[in-house]
This record gives sequence, C-alpha cells and structure tokens, in this order.
Amino acid sequence: MLIVWIVLTVAFLAAELATVALVSLWFVIGSLAALLACVLGAAAWLQVLIFALVSAGMLLLLRPFLRKYVDPHKIRTNVDAVLGQEGIVTEAIDNLEAVGTVKLNGLPWTARSESGAKIASGTVVTVRRVDGVKLIVAPSK
Repeated sequence: MLIVWIVLTVAFLAAELATVALVSLWFVIGSLAALLACVLGAAAWLQVLIFALVSAGMLLLLRPFLRKYVDPHKIRTNVDAVLGQEGIVTEAIDNLEAVGTVKLNGLPWTARSESGAKIASGTVVTVRRVDGVKLIVAPSK
C-alpha cells in the first residue's frame, strides 16, 4: 500500500500543479495522511478511510476560505459597475414609446422603467439591471 499512496500523492500533486484551480489539493493532503497511516502500520481499510475522511474534511473546511485568496479578484466592468448606482433622467422614460435617457457618471444611457411606469425627466433613479445596452431603472427612494 505504501507504493499506492506515494503514486496517488504524486498523481494528485501533478494534477493540482497542472490546473492550479484547487481541484485535487484535498486528495494530495488525504493521500499524505493515508501514507502516514501506512507507515505507522494501519490496516489497508483504515488507510482508505483516513484518505476519504481527510480529503472530504479538507474540501469542506478549507476550500471556501482558500477560494477567496486563490481566485483573482474580479474587476467590475463598466456595465457591472453601474448596478445600484443612481442617475438622473434627462429624457422622460416611457417603455411604450421606447424612449428614455439617464445620465450616469456623466454619460448618457438609454433607459427603461423596471415597473413599466413612466418616469419624468429630472427624476433620480437607481439602476436595477442592464438589459443589452439599456439600463433598467426604478425611481430612488
């Protein structure tokens, strides 16, 4: 069993180094724990159980914590960055007439009302979502 655990450790480590996506790191740690159990003379069934428990435990406990630090920080694009921001209606919004403009961060955006109700020019609105190149907005409270 010693050779099996060494081969598995190397294989899982190679897979992790090839992907660098926290895919098999848990199995590397689990196989190392099983390898240690093998060296200490544990029965084969106990080694497999240790491998399974340690791998699952590492996956459940450490993966959410490590994902924060391993994943690259996502930079919000201009579309993502406007969600939740407030702008001012510069051309009245009327979904039936398919008209309306909102000025947001100094730029004009085509806008539509989230509820379908008309929104008068000069109203402060909040961006709820983006649909294609149109802002979907609602009056700010």
